[in-house]
Amino acid sequence: MGKLWMILPYIHSVAGPTITLIYPLYASVHTLERSTKVDDEQWLAYWILYSFVTLMEMVLQPLIYWIPIWYELKLLFMAWLVLPNFRGAAFIYNKFVREQVKKHIGRLAAGAGSVSNNGSADEVKITSTSPKEKHKKPKRRLLSLFIPRKIML
Repeated sequence: MGKLWMILPYIHSVAGPTITLIYPLYASVHTLERSTKVDDEQWLAYWILYSFVTLMEMVLQPLIYWIPIWYELKLLFMAWLVLPNFRGAAFIYNKFVREQVKKHIGRLAAGAGSVSNNGSADEVKITSTSPKEKHKKPKRRLLSLFIPRKIML
């Protein structure tokens, strides 16, 4: 039993990269090579969520340091996202992320102008950026951190 406790940290350090990187990389490549595109949404959603979790983990590192079981909780959550029985990544993407992405992409497309179906760049609709119209626009403080002011809607 004593040897098990000595090996446990090594198993723990191998399980994380296997669940979060190695298996998803294998499954993503396998999905790309198949002619059917059934699992594309699952793996694209997984990589979006993995990137988000990794970014939030880097930003919140001083707080996460004080949560003793953070790594185990993250490992369980990532396993839920990855395992094909649960399809957690597709579920979270469809339930929470998709609406936000559609809302913000729609606003960005409307603000930048739209190109007609024939692909002609001559028919780009240009929106006004006069100071008089600024009071009509809703405030987007969080979005303003990521989008330059000239493109802001």
